[in-house]
Amino acid sequence: MTHVFVAAGDLAPDRANYDESYDATRDVLKAADIAFAQLETSFAAKGVRLPQARHAVLARPDGADALARAGFDVISMAGNHVLDWGNDAFFETRANLERVGLKTVGAGANIEEARRPVRFTLGDGTTVAILAYSSILPHSYWADERRPGCAPMRAHTIYEQIEHDQPGTPARIHTYPHREDLAALEADIRAAKAEADLVFVSLHWGIHFVRASIADYQRDVARAAVAAGADAILGGHAHILKGCEVIDGAPVFYSLCNFATDLSMDPVHAASKSFNEIRVLAEAWEPDFESLYNFPKASRLSMVARIEIANGKIVRSGFLPLYIDRDAVPRFVERGSERHAEVVDYMAAVTEEAGLNARYRAESDMVVLEAAA
Repeated sequence: MTHVFVAAGDLAPDRANYDESYDATRDVLKAADIAFAQLETSFAAKGVRLPQARHAVLARPDGADALARAGFDVISMAGNHVLDWGNDAFFETRANLERVGLKTVGAGANIEEARRPVRFTLGDGTTVAILAYSSILPHSYWADERRPGCAPMRAHTIYEQIEHDQPGTPARIHTYPHREDLAALEADIRAAKAEADLVFVSLHWGIHFVRASIADYQRDVARAAVAAGADAILGGHAHILKGCEVIDGAPVFYSLCNFATDLSMDPVHAASKSFNEIRVLAEAWEPDFESLYNFPKASRLSMVARIEIANGKIVRSGFLPLYIDRDAVPRFVERGSERHAEVVDYMAAVTEEAGLNARYRAESDMVVLEAAA
């Protein structure tokens, strides 16, 4: 018997009726044995916005109920919005998710809780452990021994001047993993693998909005995670799709893009310096004041990762292409349609541009991910 794990991208609902966001995907999520996603907001009645929060929307507590009705089973809270509204909102968010039966991972009252995996047992007895970490971290959003927050996988950045006699010229950018965080991640994976058949690792990481680009530290962390025993890696944060690769048989989804993410915009925000500094990172990004989905054009293309499991092993992996229109509702697209081809072609292009080894084959039920021969 084959079981199905699905993973969606970022969740940040901001509308009157949260259930609308999942109308077109609910059946697929409910049919999966495990459905996972990354939370990018807080579900709390009130909170105090932290000064280091850049874009922060406080969603209502019933947002958690909508996620449960949508078919999700486990939610990662390991991300750069985990403490946007302070400790009280953090704990209320977690309580609201758990109140409706959702498991949470990647964040806790202290670092021990944040690093603790969630576990599932499938119908054939296969055990699955899920871990979650974030590399995108406003200051003090990571947990420590006495502070709540998320499990960190930090990275360092070095700027190397290319032409030393030419002030102001562009620099090479090098990144590498935080040594202690990487050692902790590896230890967590090894411990989870000792008790579970499969270990899936979610990482909130990468370079947002920039086409194809994968940071050096991401590849380092991916290789280390697989070497430690990870069977699949699920990436979030970039808000556009990035390429995939296969490392020693393990699928690595560098970015699942968005799922149910609402983002309205007004002329004041569109004219702001902070927005326009980010806007230039994307290929094409035009504000639309009537839209609920003010992201770059490439963000319309998205996916849900799909992993088939049997007898303690991954037997097939790939994705279900999505298209997200101006109403910010994700919709699966049919094989043979123009939008289905657009997602697959985009994935093939950015995978090749990043020098990754994945190849994609459209089959009747999903786009299969395989290593290039």
